[in-house]
Amino acid sequence: MTEPVAATRPHENDLGAVRLIALSDGIYAIAMTLLVINVAIPAHLTDAAFHRALGDALPNVGAFALSFTLIAGFWRDHRRILTTLPAETVVITRLVLLGLGLVALLPFPTALLAEYASQPETVALYAGTLAAIHAVHAILLMLTQRQVHPSPASPAAAARRGFTAQLGSSVLIFGLSVPLAFVNTAAAMWFWLTLIPAHYFLGHHLHRPRKR
Repeated sequence: MTEPVAATRPHENDLGAVRLIALSDGIYAIAMTLLVINVAIPAHLTDAAFHRALGDALPNVGAFALSFTLIAGFWRDHRRILTTLPAETVVITRLVLLGLGLVALLPFPTALLAEYASQPETVALYAGTLAAIHAVHAILLMLTQRQVHPSPASPAAAARRGFTAQLGSSVLIFGLSVPLAFVNTAAAMWFWLTLIPAHYFLGHHLHRPRKR
């Protein structure tokens, strides 16, 4: 028997929850827009200077693409969390605002990563910010697990556990890359790619309902 539709949709009559979602959408949109500010080429350049500036802009484009993809994923995850919350609470609101503040900060470490990727402090700051955002989302999911899906055997609860595990793996990988950045910055950034198989494995093996 499937769960009631109302259990997995936002509370349309909860004005606080609706306003929190609207605020979240606005901050994510602003953060995404600010990322592109660092992608620019000066005007009135000679042909040689233009091609040199174009080559110099490629790291900015790469950093923009990486952070835009991550912020888009954060926004998707954030809406998925907020639209299944049973009710707005002070703790949840504070966690949401903390996460939004970290997302709004992300353009700063992104700009540093584009210009100073060889500096361990830059890579550590970028990875630490991403780890903190994922941690906030994971905590929100864990705090509301029993309220949203009281039955651990339900498919929805299994999917939520898998989602939480994926966020936890992101916290672990980005967190481990912080000290690694001070040993080898390139290795720390390549280490981020382990997110792909980690999320794939967790998504396929933890989304299964528990047997009663």
